[in-house]
Parts: sequence; C-alpha cells; structure tokens
Amino acid sequence: MSLVLDQVGYKYPGTATGLDALSLNVHAGELVAIIGPSGSGKSTLLKLISGLTTGHTGSITLNGRDLSDIPVHQRNIGMVFQSYALFPHLNVLDNIAYGLKLRKMPLAQRRRAAQELLEVVGMAEFADRAVAQLSGGQQQRVALARALAIDPSALLLDEPLAALDAGLRGQLRDQIRAIHRRFNSITLLVTHDQEEALTMADRVAVLVQGRLLQFAPPKEIYEHPASRAVAQFVGHSSLFPARVIALNQIDTGFAVLAAATGSRPAGAQVHALIRPEHVDPAPPPVAANRLAGYVGTQRYLGAVYRYDFHVLGTDSLLLAESRTLAGNAIAIPPEHIQLLDH
Repeated sequence: MSLVLDQVGYKYPGTATGLDALSLNVHAGELVAIIGPSGSGKSTLLKLISGLTTGHTGSITLNGRDLSDIPVHQRNIGMVFQSYALFPHLNVLDNIAYGLKLRKMPLAQRRRAAQELLEVVGMAEFADRAVAQLSGGQQQRVALARALAIDPSALLLDEPLAALDAGLRGQLRDQIRAIHRRFNSITLLVTHDQEEALTMADRVAVLVQGRLLQFAPPKEIYEHPASRAVAQFVGHSSLFPARVIALNQIDTGFAVLAAATGSRPAGAQVHALIRPEHVDPAPPPVAANRLAGYVGTQRYLGAVYRYDFHVLGTDSLLLAESRTLAGNAIAIPPEHIQLLDH
C-alpha cells in the first residue's frame, strides 16, 4: 500500500508558478510532513491528492489506483483542515458518522463506529454536544475522528494544529502521532511548525517555490540539509559563504576555520553551516576554531539562552545557543561545521 506522486505538476490559473515535477512515494504506516514557506505549494499538493483541485500533470496513484478521473467522494481519503470544517447543525456523534451515512451504513452500525472513534480521541462523553460548545482542541479531535471514520486509504492533515495555543498543540501532536500508529495509515501533514514536522514525521518533504528540495528522515533534514535553502528553512543556523584554502581548511572572510573539506579542491566556493547548539560558549585557550568577541542580543528561552556572538574586528556574528552566555570567546568544533555546495 502506498501513495505515489510521479512528476506531478500544476500551474495556478493565470500564473507560471505552481508545483514543478514533484515525485513522492509514501508507504502505509508512514507519516510524512510537508514543510516550506508560504506559497510553496503545500496545501495545493493536498488538494490535488484529495481531488479538491484538478488539472495537474503527471500521475497520482493510491494503492495502485490512478486517481486522475476519480471524484473526491470516491477516493476514500480523509482530510482535516485548519478550520476544522465541522457541520454546526449536527452534534458531535453525527459529525463523525456523516461520512458513514453517505456510504449507506445502517444507523445503529454507524453510531456504534462513531462512538468507538470518540473513545479513541478521548471525547466519548461529548457525543451529544453541539460542536459550537467545544473548545478548539476538542473540535480538532472531532474533525480527526470524522476523517478516520471512513477507514481512509490516506489521511491528509492541512495545518491541523495551527489555530491552537502552544500547550494544546503539544498534547494533540502526540495524540495524532499515536492515532496514526494505531490506524497504520498513509498520512501527509502540512505544517509551518518545524518542531511539529521534526517530532511527528517519519520523513519530511521540503518544498520551496513548488520544487521538492529534500525528502528524508527528520534527523537527516536537520543535520545534513541538501542545500542552503533547506538549511535556512529548517531550524536556526549561521550560514556563511566560504572558500576552501587547503585540505580541511576554509576561509569565511572573518576567520580561517578547520572543517572537513572532503574532496573539494582549493578555491572551491562553499557555504559553511553552523547550528547554534554546536557553538562552545566556554572554550579552552587552545581550542580549535576559537574566536574572540562579545555577546550582543540575547534571548532567554527558559532551558537555554539564544544569543548573537559578534566576532571581534568584523561585522560577522554567530547565532549561539547554550545554558550559559559566552564570555569573550567561543569555539566551533570542526566536526560541527557542515559545508554546502549550493
């Protein structure tokens, strides 16, 4: 069982922009997060898969079935929107049972199935409640249960937690992940929240201007981004143009640093990526890549400080993150400087 997108393209009406020959293969039991800047095509991709938007090139197949000419209601795809899209005239139980009613399931059977799903999402006692009387988090759980009621071949989640406060997002993030595992579904999650993507997903797809830049497990996306665009979008970082000057040496313009240059020849132009948590705020006097300077803007985040370290004698600064603020020097371990070729 899988969802396969093969060279899928789409142009927004009246423009030359859209999705550009995008290919993905999502397996049963896999949760894939789709992230990228606004306007990169994330929600459009879900609408093409669900059939809410048509007119794409390439092919979309679900469990070997080409979806191109199949109407929305016959694709057996569940979808949860940021706006929840619940029916205000129906109570909670009837909202969940609605899709089963369309499938001509007998009343007693569909009410029993809906009640079981309410128990799965922790809402059993709210069966007869009007949806207007529910909190945002409760409405989102009802929307999730409704999407799951039809036993979908694929589950599409479009910014499902964006309207919730941070604490509730964390709770529902874990619950969605647990429900996904229980149902072993093909799940695509569109989100602007990088933490949401990295903590929930088995793999992450990074879209920028309609192009798929990288599709890999969260750890690989964060620790080994395929390009500057991915590095800049995923997590915090310092990113500098640099030139290879010798084996395992680069010149960033503000300092000559030790870094693994691999097979790159002297003169090669690269970008040096440094994650803030890899900056050493208290290095010994002889540490590799020791830089003198001072702390500028600082941000207290509770568990750590995130701050700007200004390199002495230059206009350059490094973003650092640690439990304590740096003094007048920091160091960057050579093994934590990643070089990007594009």
